[in-house]
Amino acid sequence: MAKRINRAIELLEQDQPIYYMGPHSGHVLTYEQGLEDSQTWADYINVGMEHGCFDMTGLDNYLRGLVDGGPTKSGHRTPPVIVELPVEGTEENIIKYNAWQIRQILARGVHGILLCTAESADAVRAFVEACRYPTNMDGVGKGLSRGTRGVGSENTASPIWGVDRNEYLSKADPWPINPNGELLLGLKIETVRGLNHCEQIFTVPGIAWAEMGPGDMHMSMGLIRGDHDVQRVEEARTRVNAACEKNGVKFLGGAHGEGGKIEALKRVIDAGARIISGGDPELAQEGRKYTKRTMPY
Repeated sequence: MAKRINRAIELLEQDQPIYYMGPHSGHVLTYEQGLEDSQTWADYINVGMEHGCFDMTGLDNYLRGLVDGGPTKSGHRTPPVIVELPVEGTEENIIKYNAWQIRQILARGVHGILLCTAESADAVRAFVEACRYPTNMDGVGKGLSRGTRGVGSENTASPIWGVDRNEYLSKADPWPINPNGELLLGLKIETVRGLNHCEQIFTVPGIAWAEMGPGDMHMSMGLIRGDHDVQRVEEARTRVNAACEKNGVKFLGGAHGEGGKIEALKRVIDAGARIISGGDPELAQEGRKYTKRTMPY
């Protein structure tokens, strides 16, 4: 029996790495695709709206398909769905001016949001606050002001989660700052400016995980990405990983390097990564064996 709405959080609480599927753009958002993806091998589904279409009708239909195709093989109502936000986290006011995107996405009933191009602590703070209801007070006065998410969307989101309105209002809050929260908020550190501020950024409460985005980091450094990351980008990855570890933020890493994918996967897990990129079901199966996962599927 599932203990949580959000399977990814349930696994992270057990210190288990999680594995996701879904492209950065071009995700098919239809009811029929939701039915099919409801039985995914992945621990969560990434929906790319940074570069993909900002399709709220499609996301509505997709989530309804996930519900009707469920429960999942692990006993959860749906797989968690995390959406890459179109707006970039470069400045506080940019987040505030575009908080309507956050409200629209959360209103569909998703389980998390990924903020791309995070470059300042103030922007990240505004992002966390925009994802929260004012009634949820964990961390307020300790790095955060009260949330700015308004009443209304709980009526569309709560049926996706399978809870009533009041339960949704209390649980639609970031984990782990709220131990009972069911939202996962993540960041991409993918520019030199973001890298230079990452230690400060990760002190903002409410962020569950982060990654160093190698493609954009190459460009930010004036480089063209090749088959292998250059030393400066590897150093950036190490710096972001260390800053995550210092602040209790989970790190997203990929299986790459010498010795093949499986050995690389073991190395990245041993180095502390708990979200694994790649979208590879066979690699996920090997990783689950390596960490002795006991949770069904």
